[in-house]
Amino acid sequence: MNTPSTTRGRCSTVLALLILAVLLFPVYWMVNASLQSDATSFTTTWFPWRPSLSGYRQALTDQGGHLLVSLLLALGATAVAVAVATPAAYALAKFRLPGRGWIIIATLVTQMIPGIVIANALYGTYNTLHLLNSLPGLILADASLGIPFSILLMRSFMANVPSEIIEAARVDGAGTLRTFWSVVIPICRNGIITAALFSFLFAWSDFLFALTLTSSGSVTPITLGIYQYLGSQTEQWSPVMASAVLACLPSTVLLVLAQRFIASGITGGAVK
Repeated sequence: MNTPSTTRGRCSTVLALLILAVLLFPVYWMVNASLQSDATSFTTTWFPWRPSLSGYRQALTDQGGHLLVSLLLALGATAVAVAVATPAAYALAKFRLPGRGWIIIATLVTQMIPGIVIANALYGTYNTLHLLNSLPGLILADASLGIPFSILLMRSFMANVPSEIIEAARVDGAGTLRTFWSVVIPICRNGIITAALFSFLFAWSDFLFALTLTSSGSVTPITLGIYQYLGSQTEQWSPVMASAVLACLPSTVLLVLAQRFIASGITGGAVK
């Protein structure tokens, strides 16, 4: 016999599945179109009855270099963001710094600044420093996306590290740097991995900085490559969609592999 609670549960499940289907439909259509060699705006069918990898072969030929650039940018930006944010988060969590509250607020405010404002400000500075159209310049710009978020995330996580453990390390003769490296970082591993993953995703999906700070085409990440690709492939969507699928693969794989660390990192920073 169906009780009201059971009926409500089934209705909620059906509704959730419908919402999930709507949200995932663009992903399905992207993969579907990438497998149809003759896919256009009007001829793409609902299912790839004769799947072909020709779109992927062309996408790798045309966009393979851009994928490599994006990988280098994302890895470099992640390394910079984590290297800067980890000690900053520890200092804000455990040291009695003057104006610590205002620093945290300022860090939070930087997350609210529109990206176009930062990009325009960086353009003039990069032009003076000759960092336009350069890999290091884009790495630093993309790192700025992840540093504030990483600081806030890891600070919440490090604030939950018991002070007794830190004091015990100091009693054993460990200095501030040794305590930070040998005690705090291993304990906060999940939070650091979570921050690194989000920094990677921020840098991998960046389009605004790439569009604003590059113009020669010498440094072109995959997001900008797909944008430029649309102009020459408006009648053949298979290579375009295949490029989009390839662009999604690294972030998807990382999310699957780091799912356990993400869940532990987020909940570990939220509860004590």
